Amino acid sequence: MRKLPFGILCIAGLALSLGLPPASGRLLTQSDDDRAKIEAAMPTRPFARPLKSRRLLIYDGNVNYGGHASIPTANLAFALMGKKTGAFETVVSRDPAVFSKDSLERFDAVFFNNTVGNLFTDRTLRRNLAEFVVAGGGLMGVHGTTVAFTQWPGATEDWPEFGFMIGGRGAAHLDAEERIHVRVEEPSHPLAVALDGKDFVHADEFFRVGEPYSRQSVRVLLSIDNERSAKLQGKERIQRFRDDDDYALAWIHSYGRGRVFYSTMAHHPRDFWDRRLLRFYLAAAQFVLGDLQAPTIPSGKLTPAVRAEEKLGWRLGIEAYTFHRFSFFETVDRAVELGIPYVGALSFQRVGGGIDKNFDPGLTDEELEQIRLKLASAGVRLLTYYVQEIPGDEEGCRRYFEFARKLGIETFMTEPKLEALDTIERYCDAYDIKVGLHNHDRNASPNYWSPEAILRVCKGRSSRIGACADVGYWMRGGIDPVEGMRKLGKRLITIQMHDLHERSPQGRDVPWGTGAGQTERLIREMHRRKIRPVMFGLEYSDKFENNMAEVRQCAEWFGALSVRSAGLKP
Repeated sequence: MRKLPFGILCIAGLALSLGLPPASGRLLTQSDDDRAKIEAAMPTRPFARPLKSRRLLIYDGNVNYGGHASIPTANLAFALMGKKTGAFETVVSRDPAVFSKDSLERFDAVFFNNTVGNLFTDRTLRRNLAEFVVAGGGLMGVHGTTVAFTQWPGATEDWPEFGFMIGGRGAAHLDAEERIHVRVEEPSHPLAVALDGKDFVHADEFFRVGEPYSRQSVRVLLSIDNERSAKLQGKERIQRFRDDDDYALAWIHSYGRGRVFYSTMAHHPRDFWDRRLLRFYLAAAQFVLGDLQAPTIPSGKLTPAVRAEEKLGWRLGIEAYTFHRFSFFETVDRAVELGIPYVGALSFQRVGGGIDKNFDPGLTDEELEQIRLKLASAGVRLLTYYVQEIPGDEEGCRRYFEFARKLGIETFMTEPKLEALDTIERYCDAYDIKVGLHNHDRNASPNYWSPEAILRVCKGRSSRIGACADVGYWMRGGIDPVEGMRKLGKRLITIQMHDLHERSPQGRDVPWGTGAGQTERLIREMHRRKIRPVMFGLEYSDKFENNMAEVRQCAEWFGALSVRSAGLKP
């Protein structure tokens, strides 16, 4: 029998073990010279130790397009790179059946390798892919992936959500050998470190993408330095493709809980024996697979305060109750106006945006998609969700956790019946979604009103169950927030922050740092104890019709504290 290259054996064998159609030999076959170049440039170690055995699905189909010559080279490079570094295994396919739900569950990330055209039109398979990513899977694309799921030729949009997931659309470009200065936007970013954090000159076919690309929705890693590139090319200026003249070459972002990476540099086979780019692509693969941690807040939202919060691991978000008189879509708009990248949601708020329903599991898949697109276009993540009571029966409980999975929600805030906790706990662990047991006052929340009550019901339970501490109700009930936090320790899952004008049942909300809540002391003590809640929830329970000025004051106060705590300059 003819001896096949390692990459074919590895991928075909793994595909068979997973019950998938094996990759055809032509997907990886390369000349000995090309293979030698790839191996000579190959990284030898991963950037991060894999937390578990990782599997990367590479999909390389093209429709109404012959496919880039770099596709088989990239397939082989990733197979060899994953094997040599021990970071991941690869499976190559161009069979749409690989996007069945059972199949996707076997992978940590999907790499669309230079895919052009309308790859598949089955709505169930498309929904499976979107839900895989938003629930915490990875998505990676290079070059032609910005026109995947479009009618080709012409790049007529056929699946808008994929455009939002990948972060941009279009394939406008100049010469295929265009030489440019590549600007490394954040030299210290974990993915930029793979490039030694230095600008460089590169020749390739560089796409200038269009909407939905925006620095308000993606974290730009690499971009074209227009001025230096024009000088390099002997021109007065480079052709303008966008009004803002902003041409990102590589970016990352979060899509729900999922991790997304895109780079346009993959037109030529030689890109995959370029030592510098191979290191970059290894870092990118480990990021989407979930092993290399990297910040993803969009570039356009990176104020000094937000950078400080990233450094500290603090996530300030708008609790929807603050704006519950308005729709969820309006809440997202207000978060954007305030420069806050996170929000919570609640079950009794209207969705908005043409969806005249409450924000609950009764929403259709199409309506959930509209919500995901709203969040993606705003560059805002949905972290928490309040519902008064998660049902304790199997069907009802599963319905809520499936709902949360489809929106990338990390944590429920809820006050379920005690007998429901066993069922809820199983679903927390099965779905990797946390539950913060919420407190009102002693009468409304007899099982959860105090830290001691929370600790009693959580004893012996999963670490994914703990407290959603409403600091306002604590103070009205005579509980000192700092002492309450100390008692809960790691059982403090998420927190709804308030400052009150006085510590009494009549206490009303005032801007943070101006009341009796000792808010700075609370946050500093949490930081000292390394307690990082899912979200510092900005819940302002007063002046609901017109509280933007007070909410802004809270956000600015928190930002200033973050900058001081992180040791950064304002």
